[in-house]
Amino acid sequence: MPSTNAKSLSETSRTKLKDAINQLETFLNQYSLNQLVGEETGDEAQTFYKGLLSDLRHLLVFSEVSVEKLGVLLRRPNFDNDFAERALYDVYHQCVNAFFYPKNECYSEDGRYAYTGQDAIRFRFKPVREARNIVLSVSKIYEELRDELAYYENDYMTQRRMQGQK
Repeated sequence: MPSTNAKSLSETSRTKLKDAINQLETFLNQYSLNQLVGEETGDEAQTFYKGLLSDLRHLLVFSEVSVEKLGVLLRRPNFDNDFAERALYDVYHQCVNAFFYPKNECYSEDGRYAYTGQDAIRFRFKPVREARNIVLSVSKIYEELRDELAYYENDYMTQRRMQGQK
């Protein structure tokens, strides 16, 4: 990966994460567990929304930490390419993975729908419109980040290990 690309990737990743953070914060500040559960009866809705809110809070924190790291990186007078690559690796492995592999598995990505123009996110329980909308809205951001940072999934660490062997 060319080093000149790390700076532009850092800038665009930071911008996209800030957008996701704004959406997640607005949702999490606006809705409580009781509001989401609403009139639903049974433990399934309660368990689903507890897990969803927990996963969204984790995603928010991971995204905020990454925005801070990228901000520090971009404010430095001399751009540190090694720090940038590590920060982008962290964005992929913390933020993107936190979205696509949520701990509570309230939703998952169904790859069969990814290229059909339909929403690839499938929910374990039918959520209220607001919960569905926030997940689908930020999914587009994390999909773009996943595509742009695919190099950092495996290739980055492989390259680092090879450099260490020399």
